[in-house]
Amino acid sequence: MISSGLFFQEMLTLYCIAILGWIARKRNFLCKKSIGMLTQLLLYITLPALILHSLNIELSMGLLKDFIWLITMSAYICILSAMLAAYFNKKARLPAHQKSVYESLMIFGNQGFIGYAVSFILLGETGIIYLTVFNICYLVFIWAYGIHLFTRKKDAVNWRAVLVNPGILSTVVGLVLLFLPFTWPSFLAGTLESVGKMTVPLSMILVGALVANVKLKVLLTSLKNKYLWASSMLRIFFFPLLLLPFAALPIPFPVMLTAFIVSGMPSAPTICIYAQKYGGDSLFASLGVLITTALCILTIPILYLILTHTLPLISS
Repeated sequence: MISSGLFFQEMLTLYCIAILGWIARKRNFLCKKSIGMLTQLLLYITLPALILHSLNIELSMGLLKDFIWLITMSAYICILSAMLAAYFNKKARLPAHQKSVYESLMIFGNQGFIGYAVSFILLGETGIIYLTVFNICYLVFIWAYGIHLFTRKKDAVNWRAVLVNPGILSTVVGLVLLFLPFTWPSFLAGTLESVGKMTVPLSMILVGALVANVKLKVLLTSLKNKYLWASSMLRIFFFPLLLLPFAALPIPFPVMLTAFIVSGMPSAPTICIYAQKYGGDSLFASLGVLITTALCILTIPILYLILTHTLPLISS
């Protein structure tokens, strides 16, 4: 376990990389087309390589128990956050094209990009393994329930697209190989490792480039919107606290840490894509992603402190 001070320094490093992405977008080194290409590179090449490399290990009974805890906590936080978000959305006085965005901003976090970066800082390759398993429920949830929130149609979800999603597909392949007496040949393992390690810096550059699309004047005006602040604080601070009851159970600290911290990731950029595609307020979505991403440099270390200080009290 790293100290809170060192963890905060590592978070600053991640955000410095994001600033480089922001500068690259503002100077037009990265245009809109190149951002799309960078996203595809991450989703289809570097992230699957990282997942496959991390799961190229020997399975043990202890690891299997960890996986069960991770899937249980993932399903729990997905369902509970969805129920609470639906309640808050019902109470909100927002126009129809913002309601689905508001609800999505509370539920879906950036567990694919920033999540992997933070997990690697905390636990190294073990963190990547744990997050890969923790994300199984989340990936299905954001592709199925996420689309449903915007369309409200039962047949709107393309289940084939969900199942062949590169994140899910690489996870399934990695888990199948994990249960088999087989490991990647050394040359292929080295390739997956080298390509996979690009994920963290590239993902933070992408995050910086994405938030650079929001104009400063629009951002300053949006800071007066109470619903953006409400969705932000619920997403990155209060919803992770729902996992604290699990601290009373015999769950290994690294497993609990992964689930707790990753549940406090900023709102997912995917929400902006859904909003644009299905007629939601894409600007409202972009502002929510930007605000949560900026605040996370403070809230993630705070969540880390909360867990490390309350876990001994709860578990005793």
